[in-house]
Amino acid sequence: MNKNSDKVTGKIDNAPQRSLFKALGLTDQELEDPLIGIANSFSELIPGHSDLKKVAAAVKAGVRRAGGTPLEFGTIGVCDGIAMGHEGMHFSLASRELIADSVESVARAHALDALVLIPNCDKVVPGMIMAALRLNIPALVISGGPMMAGQHGSENIDLKTVFEGVAAVKAGKMTEEELSTIENSACPGCGSCAGMFTANSMNCLTEVLGLGLPGNGTIPAVEAARLRLAKKAGQQIVRLFKEDLKPRDIVKEESFINALKVDMALGCSTNTALHLPAIAHEANVDLEIELINEIKEQIPHLCSLSPAGEHHIQDLHRAGGIPAVMKILQQNDLLADEVMTVTGQKLRENLLGVKVADRQVIRDFTTAYHATGGLAVLKGNIAPQGAVVKQAAVAEEMLVHEGPARVFNSEEEAVAAIHAGKINSGDVIVIKYEGPKGGPGMREMLSPTSAIAGVGLDKEVALLTDGRFSGASRGASIGHISPEAMAGGPLAVVEENDLIKIDIPAEKLAVDISAEELQQRMKSWQKPGAKVESSYLRRYASMVSSAAKGAILEV
Repeated sequence: MNKNSDKVTGKIDNAPQRSLFKALGLTDQELEDPLIGIANSFSELIPGHSDLKKVAAAVKAGVRRAGGTPLEFGTIGVCDGIAMGHEGMHFSLASRELIADSVESVARAHALDALVLIPNCDKVVPGMIMAALRLNIPALVISGGPMMAGQHGSENIDLKTVFEGVAAVKAGKMTEEELSTIENSACPGCGSCAGMFTANSMNCLTEVLGLGLPGNGTIPAVEAARLRLAKKAGQQIVRLFKEDLKPRDIVKEESFINALKVDMALGCSTNTALHLPAIAHEANVDLEIELINEIKEQIPHLCSLSPAGEHHIQDLHRAGGIPAVMKILQQNDLLADEVMTVTGQKLRENLLGVKVADRQVIRDFTTAYHATGGLAVLKGNIAPQGAVVKQAAVAEEMLVHEGPARVFNSEEEAVAAIHAGKINSGDVIVIKYEGPKGGPGMREMLSPTSAIAGVGLDKEVALLTDGRFSGASRGASIGHISPEAMAGGPLAVVEENDLIKIDIPAEKLAVDISAEELQQRMKSWQKPGAKVESSYLRRYASMVSSAAKGAILEV
């Protein structure tokens, strides 16, 4: 059996490297076995990562049982909830590239034979998957699992409830005492926040891509089943090594189409429209975001999870999880089920015997929550390359809307105006210069969307931005407008009180001015200076692509 690690352990010339490995306590036998890297994003800063030492220990036990040598190393992670609303959010999306690069660096520098990737939150999941596809050595993902929902009286709550509560207090609709009670119970323990937010969206889609074992996306972090799955992952990675089954053998164009279809059924975070193209880029697959509109017409919205609905990830798991959602698509001949997965079997084989346990949580095509899928791409004169909206989280009365633009050059300006009561029913909030280059880092806008919901305007006010939205956002929140304002996109010249026309069913977004007027404004536009002084962000801004391409780094 050829081992990549023979480069550092296999020859007489490798005596110095073996000596260093032995300094770690490794025996000759362990150096003869495959070296399995365990990329662990454990952190004491992030609830979703705080329990990952236990997950890693279970993975390592599985690796040893199967005859491999596990070697753990760390990666960084950013908690978007903690980074939200201040300069920290500039670094969140940018951290995806650091994570991918760091995993690649360690794996190549130490000639690892295979990888088990242990992420849990937002940018960490796609960053690790990007590295796996770039390296193309046997790899699989085992996440830390979702957080349980909190309780407030008889109501299930989550982090979204706290963000919206802040605005409710400022608007006089909630007392500080009630907010304190919600704050203390919304996030009851470890795991990625309980709704179909970005972390859970990506962990679920990891299963669909074939890189995670069944249950990866939905088994709660606090359940022993999560540790059992981690042990299985440790055993399975050794089998994948022995069979030489690599990520690019598994993840094909059909895998991404499957992921988009499940995305539509689940109503995932709009951030999947950034991460799936970036992952596809590493797999040498060209994934155009326009596919979202084609696929959403085929796939109804089957699961209504927080922030749009009342259910949480624990309910989805109880109902059968991602295999049950895929089973429904398969039964309707809408799933490419001949693709390979990290189980070592084709997807078709994985779905044998799978059933839906709760038809209210996972509905079928005849009883779907919405006739079309959860996301939509809009285009028009202010979004020539597209904009993305989570239409499953938009109130019916806001699907078609016209209103005056209320223009801001930063998230902070917009939030201040909302809290000051300066936004009126019917307004369209426009936030410029928050894209990948302009932010820089394409900040999430959970603070303004929560503020809008908290003051009771989420069914009356829309928000447009070249930034992006948290998976916890709801309402007519339209992001990823491309090209972005900082790159000279038309959004840059939208002015106060311009009439904005939104038609989500027709996939249209426009400002009501003539082509001549738009062209004249563009001629007089002047690029603003950078908002943030950071050498890393300056480098990032100089290389990052449009959101329409997944905000990848172009070199």
